[in-house]
Amino acid sequence: MAGHRFASACAALALLFGAGAAAAQEDYGFMPEGGKALLLELVGGDLDTLRGIAGQTRSEAEWREAILPMAEGVDERAVRTLAGYLALNMPVEPARLAEAERTGDFAAALPPDGRELAWYGCQSCHSLFAGYLTQDRDLQGWRSMFLSPFHRELRMTETERETFNSYSAINMPMKVEDVPEELRF
Repeated sequence: MAGHRFASACAALALLFGAGAAAAQEDYGFMPEGGKALLLELVGGDLDTLRGIAGQTRSEAEWREAILPMAEGVDERAVRTLAGYLALNMPVEPARLAEAERTGDFAAALPPDGRELAWYGCQSCHSLFAGYLTQDRDLQGWRSMFLSPFHRELRMTETERETFNSYSAINMPMKVEDVPEELRF
């Protein structure tokens, strides 16, 4: 019983300090952009284009071919990140797009991307640097990370997990010098 209380107290402290770290470090721009951000950049404010993309279902390879003509000058890693995000998260419910049009907040209509999931999810328990940014894993390696007992308990849908995995496999590891000093521990 005492062990359970200690573990619960440790978990509560980790959440408290992790949430504080996330709030204090709101600029996660040093990380490669996620698929949602890339999509919004690609379509700009063109709701018709966003609606057209958000209404389709395609494989990652099909999305890659579809976005290449629109992504002139975009590096290969970003194209792969966007294609992976679209394959996992499209189509979007029309009601969400209608609400976005009503409010003018198109980002709110789209599911979170891998960078958002890492930034707002991982830091609730540990720092991004120590537990994430410098790891070099393939897609299956990132999937395996969710098999550990503490990661199995995360409240993420299967699509969110796979979005995180895809983003991480494409964009990690980062170089130490690309990470802000406050995250280098």
